[in-house]
Amino acid sequence: MQAIVEIQALLRECRCCENMISPVVVGQPVVSPVISIGQAPGDKEGPAGKPFAWTAGKTLFKWFSSLGVDEDSYRARVYMSAVCRCFPGKNPKGGDRVPDKQEIAACSAWLEQEFSILQPRLVIPVGKLAIAQLMPVGRLTEVIGQQFEMKFWGVSVSVIPLPHPSGASTWHRTEPGKSLLARALDLIGRHPAWQDIFPTNKPG
Repeated sequence: MQAIVEIQALLRECRCCENMISPVVVGQPVVSPVISIGQAPGDKEGPAGKPFAWTAGKTLFKWFSSLGVDEDSYRARVYMSAVCRCFPGKNPKGGDRVPDKQEIAACSAWLEQEFSILQPRLVIPVGKLAIAQLMPVGRLTEVIGQQFEMKFWGVSVSVIPLPHPSGASTWHRTEPGKSLLARALDLIGRHPAWQDIFPTNKPG
């Protein structure tokens, strides 16, 4: 626990990307075999002081409630990481700005340290930007609903991607996305690492 507390304290002090808007947003310092990787915080997450604190978060935690896990339990037992930990700012054309390659690379150094400390067995990337940091992805239909065995920074993990729970997206509410999302959640619920932290929430 102390190691992850220390790395988060250092992370909160990071100001290496001049176009990113602080504060740094991190999840609880949980020692967990499961890591979820979000994309980047929105403008609500900084003031809230936690990832997935707004509309997308409500949808995300609704998904996990189908596995019998509520938001508080998820936050307390799953380590919540992200591709970038600061708000990228708004895109002049609408929506949030997508972090550039340099910003993503800078933040990946923190993710590498988190992997080193936690040695996760299950990784849940949420959204195409997060999935793309772990594997090539063209269409979401090619990766959602599947489990991949991979190795990152010397750590062997299962990767089960999820779509982004954005309210602007219809992908997860229409077919085939709806069925693929259900399949992905079933895979997560049955994974041994998930069962280790949520032993009473066995899928039917």
